Amino acid sequence: MNIKKFESIKALPYTALLAGAMLVACSGTKMINSASTNAETGIWLTTGDQKSLLAKQNQGLSFTSTATATAGPVIEINDKQTYQSIDGFGYTLTGGSATLINKLPEVTKDSLLKELFSTKNNGIGVSYLRISIGASDLSAAPFSYNDLPEGQTDPNQEKFSLAMEQTDFLPVLKRIVAINPAIKIMGSPWSPPTWMKDNNSFKGGSLKPEFYQSYANYFVKYIQAMKAEGITIDAITIQNEPLHPGNVPSMYMEAQDQANFIKTALGPAFKSAGVKTKIIVYDHNADRPDYPITILKDPEAAKYVDGSAFHLYGGKIEALSTVHEAFPDKNLYFTEQWVGGPSNFPEDLKWHVSTLIIGATRNWSKNVLEWNLAADPQYKPHTVGGCTSCLGALTIGDGVSRNVAYYIIGHASKFVPAGSVRIASNLVDKLDNVAFKRPDGKTVLIVVNTASAASSFNIKHKGKVAEASLPAGAVATYVW
Repeated sequence: MNIKKFESIKALPYTALLAGAMLVACSGTKMINSASTNAETGIWLTTGDQKSLLAKQNQGLSFTSTATATAGPVIEINDKQTYQSIDGFGYTLTGGSATLINKLPEVTKDSLLKELFSTKNNGIGVSYLRISIGASDLSAAPFSYNDLPEGQTDPNQEKFSLAMEQTDFLPVLKRIVAINPAIKIMGSPWSPPTWMKDNNSFKGGSLKPEFYQSYANYFVKYIQAMKAEGITIDAITIQNEPLHPGNVPSMYMEAQDQANFIKTALGPAFKSAGVKTKIIVYDHNADRPDYPITILKDPEAAKYVDGSAFHLYGGKIEALSTVHEAFPDKNLYFTEQWVGGPSNFPEDLKWHVSTLIIGATRNWSKNVLEWNLAADPQYKPHTVGGCTSCLGALTIGDGVSRNVAYYIIGHASKFVPAGSVRIASNLVDKLDNVAFKRPDGKTVLIVVNTASAASSFNIKHKGKVAEASLPAGAVATYVW
């Protein structure tokens, strides 16, 4: 991760304490309604002062004739104008996250996983996970699924093995899939086996062309091995942050090299093996939309590619629309953004909801994923050379605390299930928003008040209006 880009948004830490399966934070905080499900209508609110944390409000929206509308801004919903369908909202389940979760007492672990991945009771319904193929920088140490003594190679991937994942990662992931069998899972490698690289190191280096076919077979074996474990990999990216070779693990990969790998090796290998897993390119910052565009301009590579993935440690979120406009038949994904620890809860809440939950989906992204699910109070585990201040959505130490990314994602995942479709809503100054039509027919509107003062406004839908208000810096999800 390019972590220095967002050091300015770090400030005081936020901790919310676990009491059984219920959420309790500082004095005065409202609790998540234990009977709520995503089938309900109403208003759920999170405020920057944390006095309300994804809490259902006592009153919902009341739509009346436009003649009764009060003065003020109007957010108008038009469900006749539709955009992309949604695949889900969630996190990266790192190896370190899985280790921390798996060490929890059984009752706590069961309750926590249901809260995260179920829509029943107090669940936030996380519907999309990104996982690392091999180690990420938030694993305890770097590894791949075919590590060999120096000087040895295994072009046919005969020694490929998921053994490193059997202790913590696969047991946790299997429990998640049991809770939410429809969850979408994306795999992303931080590095291939080092014997495939020109520097024989987990840090940096590039994939040797003579190992393109072997690496393609590595992906096929991975997807097949995960399937044998009961886990379907919906999509893979070719390389996490291919233009950031300074991480541990990492690998440098130019756009043309990625295109060559796809069209000469990976695409044909997937086709030959009958693999239906989506191939997604780039998986790096929005300052380089030319990278995925270069690959998509190559018809022999593009025919195997589902779409492009982005992070936002550089560039602007509107770059996703630049790629969409160039290739409207290809999908877009937002796959990573960290919160730097210790967090500035009110500023992180505003920025992430406005820029990602709202900004990424308004710029055609089918998902929004935060980095990462869990870390301990010292931001561990991580590799030597990996991220040393990545705040998880959860902090797991003596207990479990929910941090700002829990609420950022929860405001979408709890209410916007996979299969929902983004619909039109106008942008109002200081009231950033996005709207969705759900498969059950309900409408969802997510609004963040980025102003320094409270705001009253109207929500207009199908010729009727409802009055609403938001405190400064607050986020609300409206469902009707």
